[in-house]
Amino acid sequence: MPEIKSKKKPKSYDKVIFSVISHLILGVLSAACLLPFWLVVSGSVSNQQSIMLNGYQLIPKEFSLDAYKMLFKIPEELLRAYGVTILVTAVGTGLGLLVTSMASYVLANKDFRYRYQVSFFFYFTSIFGGGLVPWYIFNTKYLHFHNNVVALILPILVNVTYLLILKSYMMSIPESLYESAYLDGAGDLVVYARIALPLCKAGLATVGLFIALNYWNDWYNAMLFLDEGRRDLYPLQYYLNNILTKAQAINAAAARSGIPASDVPSEPMKLAMTVIATGPIVLLYPFLQKYFVKGVTIGAVKG
Repeated sequence: MPEIKSKKKPKSYDKVIFSVISHLILGVLSAACLLPFWLVVSGSVSNQQSIMLNGYQLIPKEFSLDAYKMLFKIPEELLRAYGVTILVTAVGTGLGLLVTSMASYVLANKDFRYRYQVSFFFYFTSIFGGGLVPWYIFNTKYLHFHNNVVALILPILVNVTYLLILKSYMMSIPESLYESAYLDGAGDLVVYARIALPLCKAGLATVGLFIALNYWNDWYNAMLFLDEGRRDLYPLQYYLNNILTKAQAINAAAARSGIPASDVPSEPMKLAMTVIATGPIVLLYPFLQKYFVKGVTIGAVKG
């Protein structure tokens, strides 16, 4: 008998047109997202006078590395600030995920009688606070966070929004899984570590990234709790902010005195600081993306 060859159905023109249009739209959106970052990189390698005369350009008219030379004049201090930020981010993210996930598990557990009252307490404190002055006095006078690396970690350890996100993840886990584990003799710690956490990997990865970004970008706590004499504890963001503030002060003093403008490249320095501060985090995103997808597939429960 002659072999019957199966013919593949040609793609309909509607699908082809939709695919082309969707790819074009995504390409335009991607370019729109990359354009500001490219503008920052281009401005960071531009000349100060060129920026003042022509504004920010996609391609620098006068190429200059003065901003980076200024920032790297004391590489030891910059590397130390990087080290402090990496340490604070790693420790703070680990502790923040641990505390947030444990609190979320307790609030999502139906056996906890007062879970709604405690959840309202968390929610209420996220809307209403005591103010900056009582918060500062409590941290410095009673908790002794002044001039201490703990001051860069504990004040922002728990975020109520992230806690509620993880709580929703925990509540989406079928109750039958918990009950079967309890029938097998497992305690709450075992259920939390072996059932709740593995099924919430997508939420943990997302919340962990947000917590890491909070620690990486934080400079406010360093400004509040660290004195000038503890420059060895300055995180990267606060260290770069200090350099920029001093550069602007020098330019302002020169302008008031009638002296020609200072050679300090303050405008390119702002953009160079952005590149230095955001570079590691931007490079981290592609590596974390696969964990988001993997966490979603692992967290799936068969019916």
